[in-house]
Amino acid sequence: MKRLLYLVLFTGITAFAQNAENKKQKDQDAIKSMCGCFEVTFNFAETFNYSNDSLYRPSKTKIDKGLEWAQLVTDEDDKISIQHLLQVGNPSKPMIVKHWRQDWLYENTDFYLYNADNEWTYKKEDPSQIKGQWTQKVYQVDDSPRYEGSATWVHVDGKSFWENTTPAPLPRREYTTRGDYNLTMRGNRHEITDNGWVHDQDNEKIIRESGKEDIVLAKEKGYNTYVRVPDERCQAASDWWKENQDKWALVRAKWDKVFARNTDLTLKEKVDHKVLYKHLFDDEVTTDKKIESIIDSFVTQ
Repeated sequence: MKRLLYLVLFTGITAFAQNAENKKQKDQDAIKSMCGCFEVTFNFAETFNYSNDSLYRPSKTKIDKGLEWAQLVTDEDDKISIQHLLQVGNPSKPMIVKHWRQDWLYENTDFYLYNADNEWTYKKEDPSQIKGQWTQKVYQVDDSPRYEGSATWVHVDGKSFWENTTPAPLPRREYTTRGDYNLTMRGNRHEITDNGWVHDQDNEKIIRESGKEDIVLAKEKGYNTYVRVPDERCQAASDWWKENQDKWALVRAKWDKVFARNTDLTLKEKVDHKVLYKHLFDDEVTTDKKIESIIDSFVTQ
């Protein structure tokens, strides 16, 4: 009888472990399906505003299109990294723009949560709270932090999606034109589709001041579609990455050292009258020593 009970228990544990491994494989497949060449449409519209100012003017609806190459940079069991590159201009001689990066970490416990005004608060999460979850860490074009959040990938009824709400800096389309709020609460949903994937957003524009309750100034809807096209259309972006990946590996390595300090982080907006990406995008900046010096000049921890 005991032997039978042990056999049943062992079988149950083995089946549970296999199911967990199968689930993780589905997660990994969903994440990596966001790699490749895509025609992208970016749609953003301010939906509601709560301002008491009669002169308040909402942001204009913004629609942009482009060709984007999503390059698989790291493919490990607990980490998948994808670098996005925009390919713009004349198709016969396009210009390549290093875009955002997304890292996916399995059961990650270390978080840098945006707290407005170029400040990120470090948080150590309890492992029990992130069991089976993936953290999406999103980085700026210069690989500095942007926003991150943890959630479970869901595979049900033929759908695969992941959704999370987390604080973030203002998007580039806003911070150059808006100064009446200082934080975006981003509601992110990534859903894999038959022909690519969708980044669906429900965002809040928030005024955050120390010692006061957050004020929601307005709400925004974002709906970005990534439609897969033949990889050959993004050949220029793929070639650019092969030529430049060593430099950006050094940049990521330096940031990893900064993040490994596991403490609150504040970044200067400009050094020598230039923002960080303009320093790092300089073709003359290629050495580890120079890259470390530039990033250190912006970090005030």
